[in-house]
Amino acid sequence: MEQLIEDVTRGNVTEVKVVIATVVMGLAVYQLLLAAVGYGWLRPRFLSSAPALWTHRASGDTIALLTIAVATMCVGYYGFDFGDDGGTHAIVAVGLLGVLAAKVLVVRVGGRLSRLLPLLGVSLLALIAVTWLTSAGGFLGIA
Repeated sequence: MEQLIEDVTRGNVTEVKVVIATVVMGLAVYQLLLAAVGYGWLRPRFLSSAPALWTHRASGDTIALLTIAVATMCVGYYGFDFGDDGGTHAIVAVGLLGVLAAKVLVVRVGGRLSRLLPLLGVSLLALIAVTWLTSAGGFLGIA
């Protein structure tokens, strides 16, 4: 697996992971704004609720795929490193994947569980931010 990841990224595993993780972080902030419009908390004149929610769902699918790609690269190439802040990163990342799975399940099941979506969404944003700060943020000199 390690060699496959190395080949796909042309030897730039960390750089590719940082770029994808930064895209995920940007999309997560965008998700928050779209959800706020979709739920009626923000009301810009140029975007109504229905298109905002549709775009929220579509970009959420993209975030899920990119997050799984980054997680696969991390575990497949670096393994589980609990030294320095690697332990924080690994624990938060596992929590991130758990909350992501829970949110996908709630979206698919619907019903009364749908009221948990704002909480799951904000939790997902916070976990993405912490995961990003403990990896890409350090690489970029931000954290």
